[in-house]
Amino acid sequence: MTSEAVVSTSPAISSSKPAKRDYYFLRSFAAGGVAGCCAKSTIAPLDRIKILLQAQNPHYKHLGVFATLKAVPKKEGFLGLYKGNGAMMVRIFPYGAIQFMAFDKYKKFLSKGIGISGHIHRLMAGSMAGMTAVICTYPLDVIRARLAFQVTGEQHRYTGIANAFHTIYLKEGGVSGFYRGLIPTLIGMAPYAGFSFFTFGTLKSLGLKHFPELLGRPSSDNPDVLILKAHVNLLCGGIAGAIAQAISYPLDVARRRMQLGTILPDSDKCVSLGKTLSYVYNKYGIKKGLYRGLSLNFIRCIPSQAVAFTTYEFMKQILHLN
Repeated sequence: MTSEAVVSTSPAISSSKPAKRDYYFLRSFAAGGVAGCCAKSTIAPLDRIKILLQAQNPHYKHLGVFATLKAVPKKEGFLGLYKGNGAMMVRIFPYGAIQFMAFDKYKKFLSKGIGISGHIHRLMAGSMAGMTAVICTYPLDVIRARLAFQVTGEQHRYTGIANAFHTIYLKEGGVSGFYRGLIPTLIGMAPYAGFSFFTFGTLKSLGLKHFPELLGRPSSDNPDVLILKAHVNLLCGGIAGAIAQAISYPLDVARRRMQLGTILPDSDKCVSLGKTLSYVYNKYGIKKGLYRGLSLNFIRCIPSQAVAFTTYEFMKQILHLN
């Protein structure tokens, strides 16, 4: 979801402007949070459809991606496409903020502290940043998945975010109930975030190195820093998201089914990563099980990554982070 937004991620700060140095990470936090919220709001309807298909919701399991997109508004109204998005926004702001900040810190640590440089440090730093953000915000992701899985017109187990927190805490083992599916999420996030950072960063550095005038432009707040043009940023972000999704998607399916927990009738088959993957494969196969909804993910990841990268680039210039 995130990337290096500039050629040099270390801000050039003069001694005459100590305030910018003092608040750099706070501004970076805000930029990442806004970028994450904009990206997720753009594809919220597709996210809900993905959850319904991944977990084989009985109301829509016989439908495909586009048929479900048509069926949800008819059954639940237009706002049904945004069910669970409130919880997503509560989660995604700190998630995006932490991921962007952590990537910058991990990359500098790997490069300067350990001596790992080149493209590989993007892969490692991206994986570490993604896992850090997941651990910090995972309970909110569980709540969002539970709310998005409910269908309007049927009896709801949860009436809202607060009620979902209270119910899960009381009925599913306390704090541990909020971390169902954490292991497959972390395992899936490592290649997803890593390859997302790696692909975007590599495409960007190669493009700015070999075609600086064609693909790049000076940053508006720091002319010494070269950044990608908006349409190139969109393209690179989409490619990075597509590659990352293809690699990590089966783990995402397992994560969703484990997150939904007792809300699924076959929850006893999805108590660990290995058992969940085995159960989904044996019952539904590869295309209709492990990769069910992948076409939707390709559709959603391109605009999501594009908006995230472009918004973050824009926010960095507004907040003078270059």
